[in-house]
Amino acid sequence: MGRYIMALDQGTTSSRTILFDRHGNIVCQASKEFMQIFPKAGWVEHNPEEIWMTQLGTMQEVMKQAQIDGSDIVAIGITNQRETTVVWDKETGKPVYNAIVWQCRRTSEIIDKLVKDGYGETIRNKTGLVPDAYFSGTKIQWILNHVEGAREKAEKGQLLFGTIDTWLMWKLSGGKIHATDYTNASRTMIYNIHELKWDEELLKMLDIPKLMLPEVMASGGMFGYTTTDIVGAKIPISGVAGDQQAALFGQCCFDKGDVKNTYGTGCFLLMNTGKNPVQSKNGLITTIAASTNQVEYALEGSVFVAGAAIQWLRDQMRLVNKAPESEEIARQVEDTGDVYVVPAFTGMGAPYWKQNARGMVVGLTRGSTREHFVRATLESLAYQTYDVLKVMEQDAGVSINKIKVDGGASGNNLLMQFQADISGTEVIRSSVIETTGLGAAYLAGLTVGYWSSKEDIIKNNRVQHVFVPQMDKLEVENRLKGWRRAVRCALLYAEEE
Repeated sequence: MGRYIMALDQGTTSSRTILFDRHGNIVCQASKEFMQIFPKAGWVEHNPEEIWMTQLGTMQEVMKQAQIDGSDIVAIGITNQRETTVVWDKETGKPVYNAIVWQCRRTSEIIDKLVKDGYGETIRNKTGLVPDAYFSGTKIQWILNHVEGAREKAEKGQLLFGTIDTWLMWKLSGGKIHATDYTNASRTMIYNIHELKWDEELLKMLDIPKLMLPEVMASGGMFGYTTTDIVGAKIPISGVAGDQQAALFGQCCFDKGDVKNTYGTGCFLLMNTGKNPVQSKNGLITTIAASTNQVEYALEGSVFVAGAAIQWLRDQMRLVNKAPESEEIARQVEDTGDVYVVPAFTGMGAPYWKQNARGMVVGLTRGSTREHFVRATLESLAYQTYDVLKVMEQDAGVSINKIKVDGGASGNNLLMQFQADISGTEVIRSSVIETTGLGAAYLAGLTVGYWSSKEDIIKNNRVQHVFVPQMDKLEVENRLKGWRRAVRCALLYAEEE
C-alpha cells in the first residue's frame, strides 16, 4: 500500500493540498489564493476554472516537495467550501457562469418571496435549513434565469450542477464522475435530509431540472478514480465532505454532544446529534454529518464573517499588514475601550438570520485607537460564537463545557483565551489545526482500509493547548451587554423606515 493520503481542501479564499501520514501528521502542504470577484454590493463570485487550476497546482507542488509520485498516494479525500454553486456544460466542461459563492446575497429577494408564499416551513422541515440566500438552490435558479439559453439546455440535460466538490471530481476524473456526498447535498436547500433524496416539491418550487443534479453518496465511499494524467496514477477518490462536517470528523467528534468550532472565513459551530436530527427552535441549521456508513446528523450555527473580518482589516482598512499581526496589535491594549465591531458584511447568520443587516462599529470616542479597533474586530469572532453556543445548548438540551477548535484564527492565543472567558467553556486546540483536511483524509483512508477503524484514528488525536476561563463573571456579563447593544444597532439598520 502507498504511503500517504492526499487531502484537497478547497476553501473560500484559497485552494490547499495536504499530504497526511498514518499518524495524522502533515507531511507536506501547499496553498494558492485565488481572486475574489465582487460584481455588485453583496455579490460574491469565483472563477471555477481558476479554482481548478489552483487546486491542481497545489497537488503538483506537494508531490514535488515531497518527492513522490502517484504510486505513493493511497487515496484522495476532498473537502470544500459549501453551498458555492457551479453550473457547467456537460459536453464542453465549461462553466456557463462564474461560481456563485455561499456569501453572495443576490438571491435574497427570491428567498423573501418563497417565505412570503408560505414555503418557509416546508423548506425547514424537509432540508433542516433556514430559508436563506446562503444555500445553493436559489443560486442555481438565478443562473438558469439570467444566463442566456441556460434553462433550455438544463431541461435537455445538457447542463450539470455541482457544489465545488462535484466540480473538482468532474475535473479530476476527466468528466466521468458527477457526484456529491450527503453533507454537501444537505446544504443545497433542495435535498430531503430525512428521505435522503433530491426533493421533487422543492425542485418544482425553484424550477430546477432534476437532470442537472449529481448522484449523492455517503461521505466515506468510493466515488471513482482520477485520470492517470493528473498525478501520474489512477487514484481512488474515496472521501468527500463539506468543510465544516469534515472538520467535525477530523476533530474526532464521533459521539453525540461533541462540539467543534472552525475559525475560517466564517465561523462554524457544529454539534454531533447522532442518528436523529434535532430541529432547532433558535435559528440553527439541522444538517447531515460526515460518516462512513450509517447517516448521522449535526446541529450547526453559521457566522458568516470571522476570519474574513481579519482580512478586511488587512486588505480594505489597511490596519494590519498580515493577519497574524492582529494578535500582536490587539495585545497592546487591555480591552477595546468599549468599542464593538459587528462584522455583518453579508448579513447576519445564526441565531439572527437578518439578510439585510450590515456591518457596524459602535462605542467610538476621541480616545479610540487602531489597537482598540483591531482588538474589537478580533473579539467579534468570540462574541458571535458565544451567541451560537447558547442557542445550541437550548436546542440540544445539554450544557456545553468544552469546544474543540480549528481553522486559521484558532492559532490566535488572545482570541482563544477570550473565547474561553466569554463562553465559560474550555477551548481545546488540536496539535493539527488543519482538521478540515484531516477529516477528508480520514474519510478517504477509512474507505480504502488505510486506517482500520475510528478507534485507529482517535489514537492520532493530540491536544496542543487547553484554554480555561479566567475572566471575572461580572466582567463577562458587562462585556456581553455591550455586545448585545451593538448587535441591536446592526439589526436596526436592517429595518426599513
